[in-house]
Amino acid sequence: MPDPAYGPAPGQFAILAGSGFSDFASLSPGRVPVTAYGAPSAAVREVEFGGRRIWFLPRHGDRHDIPPHRINYRANLAALKVLKVRNVLALNTVGVITPHLGPGQLAVPGQLIDYTYGRDHSIYDGSSASLDHIDFTEPFSEPLRRQILDAARAADVPCHDGGVYAVTQGPRLETAAEIDRLERDGADFIGMTAMPEAAIARELQMDYACLSLIVNFAAGRGANAIHEDIEGSLLEAKTCALRLMQQLFHGPSRGTDGGRRDRSGRR
Repeated sequence: MPDPAYGPAPGQFAILAGSGFSDFASLSPGRVPVTAYGAPSAAVREVEFGGRRIWFLPRHGDRHDIPPHRINYRANLAALKVLKVRNVLALNTVGVITPHLGPGQLAVPGQLIDYTYGRDHSIYDGSSASLDHIDFTEPFSEPLRRQILDAARAADVPCHDGGVYAVTQGPRLETAAEIDRLERDGADFIGMTAMPEAAIARELQMDYACLSLIVNFAAGRGANAIHEDIEGSLLEAKTCALRLMQQLFHGPSRGTDGGRRDRSGRR
């Protein structure tokens, strides 16, 4: 039986959500676990998908007022660890460079490039944890990526498999010249929150993968102003993501092993 002090049993999923989902579970009961890194962005709340209890945490806070570079990523992931979470589904809204994709679609990136700075990037800060050099060759959990993509197919939701997520500092959007540089670097998507989130999840031995909601063409790549793209496509992408998650969380838990067998496993 689940421990009532810490929620559902190991194998539990959590959703770390970004733009468009901040009020998703605002009426659900919440907990604020104590961590060595301070408080998480908001209370961690329970939601139900297909009869299963899932933890939900809005990384930008309940009022969506914490910018990407000020999020306490360590506290957010550590709070989920206290609640015995082993599988983290990260929802991010992103811009797209790749010409064959467009706003309103979904993607499950396979790689990332980190352009952020000044963030607390690791739990290994010399005081609160021992040192470990994690293998980050594959930054996302492949078993969890496969589960998300399988759920997309089962739900008949188009979802792009792979691509490189460029993590920028924010909160401003990018210049057209910066997008040209990111494309030369091999980036397909641009967001602001996958790092250090993915690395800290790996340090805490949790499986982590992104479900990216494409909401705009990157700067200089679309016919419309970026915020027009976002306003016109966020609801479509969010609706597709909800259908996918209903399928993903339907039925018995299929959680991964939280990185215990294979630790290489935007906004």
